[in-house]
Amino acid sequence: MWLRFANHHGSRVWVAVGYYSPNCPDGGDWAKKGWWKIEPGQAATVLWTTNKYSTFYAEADDGSHWSGSYHTPVPLQAFDWCWNTSSTQADDVGMRLITVTNAGWPWTGTINLT
Repeated sequence: MWLRFANHHGSRVWVAVGYYSPNCPDGGDWAKKGWWKIEPGQAATVLWTTNKYSTFYAEADDGSHWSGSYHTPVPLQAFDWCWNTSSTQADDVGMRLITVTNAGWPWTGTINLT
């Protein structure tokens, strides 16, 4: 399934995702990637996954954010890291869990950020 984010919020949104990545070099099975810049009224398809679970964190230029209880460090610049990877320039964010059925089918699941 493709994971897509649609920005229905009033300002630019930045999105990071967490996804299943077996045997990531940090010894875990999860990775994270960001940042996608999504202007108001626009959408971005960011990830193909066949896993039932993924996570995301989004933050708008106006300070609004969409978060959850799955904490991981992320940097301010673009990144593609294993889940436990960090740096001195990273901030801890809480990612929100996404659960889908039929993740292996070729369809697009859209998360609407409002």
